[in-house]
Amino acid sequence: MSTSTAPLRVALIGYGFAGKTFHAPLIRSVPGLALSTVVSRDAAKVHADLPDVDVVASADVALADPQLDVVVIASPNDTHAPLARAALEAGKHVVVDKPFALDLVEARELAAIAERAGRVLSVFQNRRWDADFLGIRQLITEGRLGEVTHLESHIDRFRPQVRVRWREQPGAGSGLWYDLGPHLVDQALCLFGLPDRVWASLAVQREGGTVTDWAHVVLEYGQRRVILHASMLVAGGSPRFVVHGTLGSAVKSMIDPQETQLLAGMRPGDADWGVDPDDLLLYDGGGNVERVSSPRGDQSRYYAAFRDAVLGQGDNPVTPQQAITVMAVIEAAIASAAEGHAVELALSAAERDAWASAAHR
Repeated sequence: MSTSTAPLRVALIGYGFAGKTFHAPLIRSVPGLALSTVVSRDAAKVHADLPDVDVVASADVALADPQLDVVVIASPNDTHAPLARAALEAGKHVVVDKPFALDLVEARELAAIAERAGRVLSVFQNRRWDADFLGIRQLITEGRLGEVTHLESHIDRFRPQVRVRWREQPGAGSGLWYDLGPHLVDQALCLFGLPDRVWASLAVQREGGTVTDWAHVVLEYGQRRVILHASMLVAGGSPRFVVHGTLGSAVKSMIDPQETQLLAGMRPGDADWGVDPDDLLLYDGGGNVERVSSPRGDQSRYYAAFRDAVLGQGDNPVTPQQAITVMAVIEAAIASAAEGHAVELALSAAERDAWASAAHR
């Protein structure tokens, strides 16, 4: 266990939407972490927000800096695995934005490298700390719904125009399933563990679209069904969560507010940070409806837990083994959509046991 009181010095690779909106403000809000370097080709953009950080144009420069302890990778998806590999081999602790990698081969390789290097490798699954998810998990854990038979998890948007950005253009790791799928899958696995099979349908629906912009994935757990859905053509929105069980149902209409708050300049520690005014509605089947307040969300808890893991004072909040299982579901959905039938997860017994052990820590 480290006894150092000096903050961990962090380099952030990438200052696009994820780096600017999520990683930089969350890192800077956590005591014991110091964002000291940003890798970007647009120094003016970074310095407009962060005048006190060093900006370097190359990841190699940051990785070679012996003063840096942690590297956070928020660059395009196809660079995640190569950059994480290089950072681990340079002796850095690493946070990788989702998706962890592009496939199971890369994911397993990164986990092995981190283990050999003795470094903490973690995946930024910030939506484990969303108010909507915390509220649904609390109702399920407390048994308010009885045995859950059906859960729907939606992240639907209305963006009819295809934008010129890497997420919406052809390339490895692009498309809606790689973008939002890891969040939806990770939350489902946190609630219910590994599914028996995965069935999926993926589509391109927007005019001019070239990558997946509609995803409907069903996770089979015996008689229980978990539906994960994402779309770019839902003008009225959909409930974020719908859950049915043997004692009743729950509906959570609105998505967690933290992304909107971050975009508006709010930061962790502010008075209303993570406060979700949208209650969960709990139906008992007898005509009664109970309003249940959502717990307060706080995505900065991810970075606080990661800090503690690096210092030897806590567990890795999202382990490589957990990221491997998420990638197995991502791959199974892609295979199912291509083949037209349900697919089992391509995980070894050891990988399944690793997930179970992590889930019950």
